[in-house]
Amino acid sequence: MSQYFHHNPPVRVASSSLFGTASEALYARFKKIKRKDVECQAFFRKVLKNPLFQLLMISTITSNAFFMVLGTDYNIRYKLFRLFEISEILFVSIYACEFFMKVYVEPIKYWRDGYNLLDVVIILIILIRYSLRKIKGRHYRYLHIADGIQSLRILKLISYSRGIRTLITAVGQTVYTVASVLTLLFVLMFIFAILGFCLFGTPEKGDLDNWGNLASAFFTLFSLATVDGWTNLQEQLDKRKFTVSRAFTIIFILLASFIFLNMFVGVMIMHTEDSIKKFQRELMAERHVTLMEEKQMILRNQQEAVNRLMNTQSGGGKNFTELVEEFKKTLRHTDPMVLDDFGSSLPFIDVYFSTLDNQDIVVQKLQELYYEIVNVLCLMLEDLPKKMSSHSSEFMN
Repeated sequence: MSQYFHHNPPVRVASSSLFGTASEALYARFKKIKRKDVECQAFFRKVLKNPLFQLLMISTITSNAFFMVLGTDYNIRYKLFRLFEISEILFVSIYACEFFMKVYVEPIKYWRDGYNLLDVVIILIILIRYSLRKIKGRHYRYLHIADGIQSLRILKLISYSRGIRTLITAVGQTVYTVASVLTLLFVLMFIFAILGFCLFGTPEKGDLDNWGNLASAFFTLFSLATVDGWTNLQEQLDKRKFTVSRAFTIIFILLASFIFLNMFVGVMIMHTEDSIKKFQRELMAERHVTLMEEKQMILRNQQEAVNRLMNTQSGGGKNFTELVEEFKKTLRHTDPMVLDDFGSSLPFIDVYFSTLDNQDIVVQKLQELYYEIVNVLCLMLEDLPKKMSSHSSEFMN
């Protein structure tokens, strides 16, 4: 099975731009520098990869989102003002500690990850809010905008969810295709906007509210494309007795809604399915690698145990049978056994099939024995009344 999970070495594509070449050279130069705090770096890397730390960050982000929801109620925010202030300091401190720990572990590689850059943007948004409060005061009229964009903090969950990252990757892969579909839709709307303005936006008897200018015509066509309230728009045209209005509406809805929007949805679904399949293949590969590592560790432990038994026997004392019996006492029912390669070999399959045949024969013989026992018991029960009657007659005589 290893052939299906073979990992190709990552291929680094050389950047053609001057900035890309300079960044690659700078990264290679910093990579050659040997750090003296290797043990401390390894400790913080282990902490960052620990599931408990990831659970702590997920709980912190979720709690922060919950407090932001509670903060939308003025009465709750007024009564629990001190709690909101303390919790905000706690959340920001945890975010800052996470940032400094990641930068400390990977000071250069950290800035090459897009999700890390998203975390930096979120921290900058937090700093902008505090800076405006310190510089402009609490009554600054644009401060509510800075408070509103604090909801972007929940985007930190993306870096801790592989499923969400898979979907974002799928969306990123559809950028060029979706841009082409949207461009075609814009061209279609442009043509029909000019046509609708010329047909239904005449100053004499036209519908000036919906077709009076190009901007209103685009907005009306957007409503028709989403099939939202198109009957009301058509009624306005029917009242003015435009003979071609129904054909215009039907043709545009067929092209925009049933073709282009469905094409947009289809492209998204196709790329999402491809990304999900790729994600599942990666999970299977990781599980296979993990199982192989566990298998090697189990084999190593078993080999060490056998070597200890052999060394103990060679040193004198108990014989090998006694050592094996003592070794069996230390085994538990939860101890794993490696039977992958052994169980998939042809000799083992032959022995297994022959064992099943012998088992069937033994079961058949046991059934025949049970039948014989039952037959003998029945005969004994039939003879029992005769013997009892004979004993009773002898007693009377």
